[in-house]
Amino acid sequence: MSEKEDIFEYDDDDAVKFIQNYLPLELKGKFTDDDVNYIVDLIYEYYESKGYMDEGNDEDDVDIDEDELISFVVKNAQKDGVGKFEAEHIMFIVLGELDYCDSLNN
Repeated sequence: MSEKEDIFEYDDDDAVKFIQNYLPLELKGKFTDDDVNYIVDLIYEYYESKGYMDEGNDEDDVDIDEDELISFVVKNAQKDGVGKFEAEHIMFIVLGELDYCDSLNN
């Protein structure tokens, strides 16, 4: 296992719990765990479309445009007919996911 793999061990269940706890009080219970998993999948689909997940890409050099990412998630959720998520609500899931990833690197 490489040093990078030792540091960054993403766990889907832990990520969902972290994000659910990250949500502000007024959004608690609005998103099911399946909703959060779906949105996280869209986040990673966005990362892949931008080449952020490519091997050899240094994740420290990645500058994520949060507005573009949120727009991507909202657009694709609507296209897939999964939910009518508001951008300002999606923002909290995106920020929660980013904070979860940051917590893994500390």
